[in-house]
Amino acid sequence: MTRLADRISRLGVESAFDVLVRAKTLEAQGRNIIHLEIGEPDFATPEHIVEAGKRALDEGWTHYGPTQGDPELRAAIAAHVAATRGVEVGPDRVCVTPGAKPILFFCMLALLEEGDEVICPNPSFPIYESMIRFCRATPVSVPLVEQRGFSFDLNIFRGALNDRTRMVILNSPHNPTGGVIPPDDVRAIAEMIADRDIVVLSDEIYSRICFDGRPLSIATLPGMLEKTIILDGFSKIYAMTGWRLGYGVLPPLLVDAVNKLMVNSNSCTASFTQRAGIAALRGPQDAPQRMVEEFRRRRDAFVAGLNTIPGFCCALPPGAFYAFPNITATGRTSRDLADALLNEAGVACLSGTAFGEYGEGYLRFSIANSMENLLEAVERIRRFVS
Repeated sequence: MTRLADRISRLGVESAFDVLVRAKTLEAQGRNIIHLEIGEPDFATPEHIVEAGKRALDEGWTHYGPTQGDPELRAAIAAHVAATRGVEVGPDRVCVTPGAKPILFFCMLALLEEGDEVICPNPSFPIYESMIRFCRATPVSVPLVEQRGFSFDLNIFRGALNDRTRMVILNSPHNPTGGVIPPDDVRAIAEMIADRDIVVLSDEIYSRICFDGRPLSIATLPGMLEKTIILDGFSKIYAMTGWRLGYGVLPPLLVDAVNKLMVNSNSCTASFTQRAGIAALRGPQDAPQRMVEEFRRRRDAFVAGLNTIPGFCCALPPGAFYAFPNITATGRTSRDLADALLNEAGVACLSGTAFGEYGEGYLRFSIANSMENLLEAVERIRRFVS
């Protein structure tokens, strides 16, 4: 009988989609479910971006394009990165991919070998660990500390570094906590790895969904640009999740390797979506700004509501569109409470353990839903807990 290759067993999944399926099943049975499990904006893609995509189709942008990406889009990305991070990068260092995940995957495939170690935050986006294990490297989980705004304990971080450390993953603002790494911590991490043969994967996909100024990118610090992969994309800030458009700003060593992996897997990113990406970066930014302000309004109301529920304690997240309450005082495990809220209260959320072992004692709620539904979710949770 045909069997699967062993490498498939090393791949993980995203629990959000499993919970979505379970929630949809309940809805098909007539239950009313408030969806706070999926991490994507509930806003429409801005109209001028949609129109640019339609125009591109009419103009014939329906054929193969350059593997590395449309030159005009790469120039627009380079200019955007320079303006938002204050670092000068050329289009030659930009690789465009169908979504941002391929940058994560391709860079790990290009760099990691068996025996290598990768320091990654925990809890964190589950695909980090999945890809590390797929590459036969070892994830080294460093816990995020609630009392430090869900940043690292720098002493633990320092202790995790050794001669096998090949990569460090930073994500700020952070999924699932919404935390932002303080600038002093970013500087301290840069100092720790400056003289080591370590590459930083800086996942900055939420960098523009930040409520108190932009987070500090480690790539902007002296000597770090040549050691840093900036991962970003259009999905979150422009509500373009279905367009599948992401990019990486890479050290020169990685550009050719990522292009080889890209041509072997995807050939190129869809041409018409890249034309829409140009419109996104060069067009008006009022729609993203309005979205961020609405997320701020929802965050304030939802977190305040959670903090009135017995057993819940939720810090105000400075970025992204998640709330990550501590629920240890309820006396229930994260998985047990998340399942109960779905099945009995009609609120779909994720167990903190979906993001790693140090997520125990927490739940993740996406605030990408209407204010009405968020406030109703608070009342359903309150009734259930009480």
